[in-house]
Amino acid sequence: MALKISGKNVDIGEALRSRIEETVEAAVKKYFDGGYAGHVVVAKNGRNFHTDCSLHLDSGAVFEASSTSADANDGFDAAAERLEKRLRRYKRRIKDHKGKPSHKLAGAAANAFIIEPPDEEEEIGEEYAPAIVAETTTEIRRMTVSSAVLQLDMTDAPVVVFRNHSHGGLNVVYRRPDGHFGWIDPVLNEPSEPNSDGS
Repeated sequence: MALKISGKNVDIGEALRSRIEETVEAAVKKYFDGGYAGHVVVAKNGRNFHTDCSLHLDSGAVFEASSTSADANDGFDAAAERLEKRLRRYKRRIKDHKGKPSHKLAGAAANAFIIEPPDEEEEIGEEYAPAIVAETTTEIRRMTVSSAVLQLDMTDAPVVVFRNHSHGGLNVVYRRPDGHFGWIDPVLNEPSEPNSDGS
């Protein structure tokens, strides 16, 4: 159980640090028996404090929550409440799936990139090639669509790429602007025979 607590542009006092450690540990122990690792970042942005919480359970589940508030304590409380809500939902869904066949789903390694877009004010020239500002290696897990939606919900991410459990193809679930979830399941078509004229 390793919880890293960091402050950006703010000194995390011993009282807040202890409160963060106790709250996160209590939330995890309330729903799960195993270990965890996590990172809580409290950043001061102008007059507000932004709190990001990331939690990795030993089972492989990842949870993320964030909040912004005028007070660092209130900001953490809101983020911790969201984190606990996601832990509770995950525990409930695991309970709902008990008794159903469990498969250890294999994953594949992949690279994830964050690409910085051009400034919307300036015109994009033909020579424009966006710079990659972050690169990480992540695992593309084999899972059901409902598991991918659960992962999307737990991490509050905009998109999850996964291998579909039923056919092994790459799929994407994403958060739509209307609040619902979208699912992309591309159909791999066999290359068509060229016409007699070679096209």
